[in-house]
Amino acid sequence: MRLKVIPVLAALLLSGCAPVQTVVNPAQLPPATDFGAHANPMEWWYVSAYLPAEGLALHWAQFRVQDSRVPVPLMISHVAVTDLRTGQLNFLEQPAGSGEVTSPPLRVRHGAWTLTQAGPEPTAPLSLKAGPLDLTLTPVKGPVLHPPGFSGSADTGVLFYQGITRLDLSGTVNGRAVRGQAWLDHQWGNQIPGRSALWDWFSVHLDGGRDLMVYRVRRPDGSVAQLIGSVVEPDGRVRAVPGLRAEPGEMWTSPTGRPYTLGWRLVSDEFDLSVRAVRREQELLSRSTRIAYWEGPIEVTGTWAATPAAGTGMMELVSGTWSP
Repeated sequence: MRLKVIPVLAALLLSGCAPVQTVVNPAQLPPATDFGAHANPMEWWYVSAYLPAEGLALHWAQFRVQDSRVPVPLMISHVAVTDLRTGQLNFLEQPAGSGEVTSPPLRVRHGAWTLTQAGPEPTAPLSLKAGPLDLTLTPVKGPVLHPPGFSGSADTGVLFYQGITRLDLSGTVNGRAVRGQAWLDHQWGNQIPGRSALWDWFSVHLDGGRDLMVYRVRRPDGSVAQLIGSVVEPDGRVRAVPGLRAEPGEMWTSPTGRPYTLGWRLVSDEFDLSVRAVRREQELLSRSTRIAYWEGPIEVTGTWAATPAAGTGMMELVSGTWSP
């Protein structure tokens, strides 16, 4: 196989030319500490952060794609940094190529971009060096498996879902010293983004130490296949959100004509929260994955157990496939 064919095959797998493979059993859940690589078609590690005091928002995503048409797993990676003071959004991609993942301690490498953990303990600090990012991420809480342990359904494919919802962040972005808090996710399974599933995802650091995750998986026709949410308490305990509803609000159409829901009301038996996008112009068009998605910072206000609540976080809205 010629080398130049490999990026094309990786993009086709991500954008929908490969069938969903039924190799994931949601009845057999992994441990929350399972950060290493797996023998599944799709896997990714993901760090995101909204740093209000710094006027910055960022995310790094490392995909690991496996397909029988390619002899080795392929790595594809993204970094996006938004300067909210200037309105500048920089999106960098590393196209499909070789790399490595080992654990424990966790080490993820694609070219010169690396995520490296300082020791085998699940809460050991991590070093992220990727393009403009040179960051140290120190877990404030331990890893969790988000209830029910996976995202998706039988018809969309399933991704196991675990991570660390709150990490202290320090280091530099584009050479500028920054501090704040970050979120780390790890997912793997047989769900193919853009083809078998789309989604709306929210990660929120609430004042007082709670963390909230909401995940709405959609079929390509727009119908909702799954809605899940989890709360990670200040002491690290994780639990499912009871009676969850996600009500779409304000719509925005990007310059490419794709609609995104940028305003939401998240409601459950214990909270009533409004979600507002800090900045509209956050659509990302990935040449390496051929996926169009919106990724950006959010602010959250409302009530929790009838008392005022507020927080900040990141939102990801996957629109579907696109052709460069």
